[in-house]
Amino acid sequence: MIRQRSLPYQHLLASRSTAGIDLLVIHCTELPDLATAREYGERVLYPVGDGQQSAVDDGPIERRGSGNSGHYYIDRDGSTEQWVDHDRVAHHVRGFNPRSIGIELVNRGRYPDWYHSERQQMTETYPGQQISALLWLINQLQQSLPALRWIAGHADLDLELIAAANDAAIQIHRKLDPGPLFPWSHVLSRCQLQRLKS
Repeated sequence: MIRQRSLPYQHLLASRSTAGIDLLVIHCTELPDLATAREYGERVLYPVGDGQQSAVDDGPIERRGSGNSGHYYIDRDGSTEQWVDHDRVAHHVRGFNPRSIGIELVNRGRYPDWYHSERQQMTETYPGQQISALLWLINQLQQSLPALRWIAGHADLDLELIAAANDAAIQIHRKLDPGPLFPWSHVLSRCQLQRLKS
């Protein structure tokens, strides 16, 4: 069962044909809980301003009045929410948004020290009920999106290095999710998608 909880700015996101969606991107929220993820998802990061379009990595996409989020969020107990409809482009991964569905798994990741060079270990495992819910969702998406062929982790597609927050001389990966504890072999063995890497 999927709970519909559309983001307040969903109607401002770019529309698209679902026929071109061929990629699922797996994320972890890197936040403590779903409520905090929702707060982040509702934040307007691209305010309504002078009417100019933002030049972003996917090309000039209209972002005014919107923020960053995935399409789906799966909590630790497997409960699943849809925040963005398939026919809208969610902002969840640089360079791949127009062709993809973003799936966020609630997991602490590196929270709250995302960019501290000595705190890059991701130690929270993914509960069985959360992975079961993910596999059920993947199956549903394969049935409803005929072009769906690929699956990737956020870190597979966003390889950017940035200066560490505690030492600008140290470079760290901006994105690590879903991280080393995500059960890739288990997931790939139970779906008909191929892993995509940059």
